[in-house]
Amino acid sequence: MRGGADEGESLSRGRAQTVRMRLHNNDQPHMKLATLKDGTRDGTLIVVSRDLKHAIKADDIAPTLQAALDDWNYVSPQLTDRYDALNRAPGSRAFDFDARQCASPLPRAYQWADGSAYLSHAERLRKARGADLPKSFRSEPLMYQGGSDAFLGPCDDIALESEDWGIDVEAEIAVISGDVPMGTPAKKAGEHIRLLLLANDVSLRNLAPAELAKGFGFFQSKPCSAFSPVALPPEELGPSWDGGKLNLPLVVQVNGEILGRPTAGVDMTFEFPRLIAHAARTRPLAAGTIIGSGTVSNADQSAGPACIAEKRALEASAGGEAVTPFLKFGDRVRIEMFDAEGNSLFGAIEQQVVRYTPHR
Repeated sequence: MRGGADEGESLSRGRAQTVRMRLHNNDQPHMKLATLKDGTRDGTLIVVSRDLKHAIKADDIAPTLQAALDDWNYVSPQLTDRYDALNRAPGSRAFDFDARQCASPLPRAYQWADGSAYLSHAERLRKARGADLPKSFRSEPLMYQGGSDAFLGPCDDIALESEDWGIDVEAEIAVISGDVPMGTPAKKAGEHIRLLLLANDVSLRNLAPAELAKGFGFFQSKPCSAFSPVALPPEELGPSWDGGKLNLPLVVQVNGEILGRPTAGVDMTFEFPRLIAHAARTRPLAAGTIIGSGTVSNADQSAGPACIAEKRALEASAGGEAVTPFLKFGDRVRIEMFDAEGNSLFGAIEQQVVRYTPHR
């Protein structure tokens, strides 16, 4: 009995010492993570090579991404080691990476809170309907709590019952947090960012006005969101990440044509630490909370929009009619971000809109 207890205490001390050594050496996690569909709700955690060509299972380190986030200080160095080994030589256990086999990095999350950090987006949509932007929008972030019990995979269909709902793509940046204590200030909130990823926060524009008029926020007008195949820590982004925002263009396509390529680090009024602090003002955030930036938008109209509603707003504001249609069945959307060398960082969100037939 005593021998078993001593052994357990020794293992705990050894584990704690490993974490302390890693933190003391200031090792930073470098990796690309994804979740392989396996028929379960949460999938299998995999490590993906930097060039997105190969992958290897990591379920012996942590079975799921949520499990990794729950024990990040201990697990992330092991994931970094596996990532480094995969990049050096794939090895016999590696396989070809295919985003079509992936779920969202977090197939479901404890919380999905989406902000509205780009005021040029809010201004344009309001101007198109003859409304001004309230002054409070410039000093306090907007945020709503979306559905997080089931996310779409990066290549899953967007299945909806009616085109009349005004189906729209909304391209965003998102972060996944570790545990964030209640009342964490913005100057400390960035320390809790674990991973970044891209998002398609699908919106049903024609359902939103009636919901908002009730004064209780979005629900039916926000169906399942989708996220990029790969999530990666800030350290993997190098100088493109400045501690609060990601300074790279976000490329949005509809049916193979560019809708827009706004730069995510430009005109972001509320950076991610501020958004996290806002969400944690009156409640703690559990590890695995996803915080969205809202639709990426630049004041410079030449960058183009990251959603159809903003393009329609620009058409209407120019003195004409909004002529660009919302998405129809069969339409395809693609959201992707590239580094300075033209390499895809997160892989692509690539989805088709299809008709959903409900069970009556």
